[in-house]
Amino acid sequence: MIVKHLLTRLLPCVFCLSQSVHAAPPNIVVILIDDMGYADIGPFGATKQKTPNLDRMAKEGMKLTSFYAAPVCSVSRAQVMTGCYGARVSVPGVFSPGTPNGLNPAERTIAECLKDQGYVTQCIGKWHLGDQPEFLPTKQGFDHYFGLPYSNDMQKASAETGEKVVPLMRDDKVAELITEEAQAHIVERYTQEAVSFIRASKDKPFFLYFPHTAVHVPIEPGAAFRGKSANGRFGDWVEEVDWSVGQVLDTLRELKLDDNTLVIFTSDNGPWLIKGQDAGSALPLRGGKGSTWEGGLREPTIARWPGKIAAGSVCDAVAGTIDLLPTCVALTGGKVPATPVIDGRDISPLLFGKSKESQREAHYYFSGYKLQAVRQGPWKLAIAPQATSMGLEVSADAKVNPRLYNLDTEISEQTNLADKHPDIVAKLQALAATMNAEIGGDQPKARRPAGKAENPQMLYPTSVKPGGRKKAQ
Repeated sequence: MIVKHLLTRLLPCVFCLSQSVHAAPPNIVVILIDDMGYADIGPFGATKQKTPNLDRMAKEGMKLTSFYAAPVCSVSRAQVMTGCYGARVSVPGVFSPGTPNGLNPAERTIAECLKDQGYVTQCIGKWHLGDQPEFLPTKQGFDHYFGLPYSNDMQKASAETGEKVVPLMRDDKVAELITEEAQAHIVERYTQEAVSFIRASKDKPFFLYFPHTAVHVPIEPGAAFRGKSANGRFGDWVEEVDWSVGQVLDTLRELKLDDNTLVIFTSDNGPWLIKGQDAGSALPLRGGKGSTWEGGLREPTIARWPGKIAAGSVCDAVAGTIDLLPTCVALTGGKVPATPVIDGRDISPLLFGKSKESQREAHYYFSGYKLQAVRQGPWKLAIAPQATSMGLEVSADAKVNPRLYNLDTEISEQTNLADKHPDIVAKLQALAATMNAEIGGDQPKARRPAGKAENPQMLYPTSVKPGGRKKAQ
């Protein structure tokens, strides 16, 4: 009896030990494109530019067709890093070069969480969560960083040469100053860095966060891709991004890391519509970058993990960038602490086909600190006027509030059904009021502060003061 009792107690421990020895934690790659619209890649309807690698990725993985980011750059990146709506962590808009604010180092980032699980981490590409030393990737959980610290159009005149440039950084130092013409090499250089990181890390669990500069204006495709698409230089740059994705996937396959690597491809916000031919398309969604219409923040998203995520699968349940942190932590055996509060949830049940329901009660659409809409299931309730896109006005029908749309029956948000479903309107208004009181508006109960640098400086000598103002002559 004593032997039986001991075996009963020891067997579960032996099983756990066996699991921990043989089940290697997955590698994770998050590829985030800048300003890419819902319809800009083949799996989501693009025809003028060809994306064979993303087509393959979708065939081998899952399309997530209701995956949300945020209306603008810095907010989306804060959501990836923290698992929170930008409003909760006081990142409401876009950080300019040399400004005092950035993502608070007190926030626990996805990179820090994965480092706790023994991961090596690297960020390659556009950071845009503050350019002061305390806000840079190497202070936010990444072992190394290579990329532009903000958008590629935030060029300032170099005090030495007079040329308009952006800084290319290696870890926490400016490695070189990049002119607009030299941006044509940026996708290639990022990709070489990404492949090198994967090769160097193949024997360890790794996290690669790969936020591309493309396809944000100025549009600068590499020479090998220039003039190749049927959609001008914008389409050319999309095709170069597709090539980059192919390089990552091919490297994983070559190193036999395919079956133990989750790769997620998505974008930070919708297309910047006022840029005309240099902008992408969100059709059939309404609106673009800077708006809380679907076209502003519903993104073309693909998740691939052979043997774990069913090939050729599609998920229309509501999910988003705020869900990446809790999902990745769960997949690597970690646990998200109860405090401080995060808004995201583990979406692995969706990825693995175990559920078709959103893992969150609702999704909230913030523009800055203003809550403009809420979605639950197919129903989206707009509670404030919504601009069509950054730089475009509010249309007449968007000035009527509240407005209720059924996204299952009309994805383009044209028909207001509020008068036909007052019960749904009331339910969603109550959800919106609770969230708005928590982190929205001027007197939130649970908003956490942004980071603030005491003496902000530009990263390189320039004729512009920190914060974007020209120096006095």
